[in-house]
Amino acid sequence: MTDLFELTGHQVKRMGFGAMQLPGPGVMGPPRDPDEARAVLRTAIELGINHVDTAQFYGPDVANELIRETLSPYPADLVLVSKVGARRDSAGAWLPAQRPAQLTEDVHANLNTLGVQSLPVVNLRVMPREEIPATEYVPLDEQLGAMQELVKSGALQAFGVSNVTLEQAEIAIDAGAVCVQNAYNLLHRDDDPVLQLTSSRGVGYVPFFPLGSAFPGLPKVPENPTVQAIAERVGVTASQVGLAWLLARADNILLIPGTSSVAHLRENTAAQQLTLAADDLQELDALAG
Repeated sequence: MTDLFELTGHQVKRMGFGAMQLPGPGVMGPPRDPDEARAVLRTAIELGINHVDTAQFYGPDVANELIRETLSPYPADLVLVSKVGARRDSAGAWLPAQRPAQLTEDVHANLNTLGVQSLPVVNLRVMPREEIPATEYVPLDEQLGAMQELVKSGALQAFGVSNVTLEQAEIAIDAGAVCVQNAYNLLHRDDDPVLQLTSSRGVGYVPFFPLGSAFPGLPKVPENPTVQAIAERVGVTASQVGLAWLLARADNILLIPGTSSVAHLRENTAAQQLTLAADDLQELDALAG
């Protein structure tokens, strides 16, 4: 198992950091504890993390502003990855923003807020058609065309996609996507076909909710009795077992667990040092049955 993956010419550590939890509740407004949020970002760099995932709509603006305020001037090897395709209203609802003009505007908003001339990768967040008003629907090929144009202009080095089906992932990779970001974890493996596709095509796979989430419908990995028993036997936490299983699952998996706590960040990052025994992996693999 390697601890590095080449993402659009950059060698990124497979254990990264997701900035989604830095803003306030509901990914809206300022952090509960701004000093702790800044400490999390500084500690991530101190721990050797060089892949930070963010988005202009986290806050909105909050996560990007915290990153710039805390980390700029950025370390030479830091790979900042952002997202476009959605916006937020004042109540925190996620609104589609997938027209080419909106995608272009939002990429440049990310550049401005982060204080950079170009970003290594920006992911296109694809919303399910049934969640989009008919007047707001934009065909996927038009969205991908806008991302290709942003690469040509130099605003991006590359683009990825997020929240996509297998068919959409295939289309996006054929169009040049260098990574796919979907929901996936030890207890939620519906996306195995997409993971297999990305692995076969040499494309990064970035699972969000790698330990489950507070949202309904996704089981929480650390609460699983089998995971807890293995963690106790090995002498680590259940969260670390869940993250280590993902790292062992495929060499193209890039983790971006998010947190607003320095202690939790250290716990997550330490999972990259954990090598699960073959018997433990077999027992965890069987949880999919």
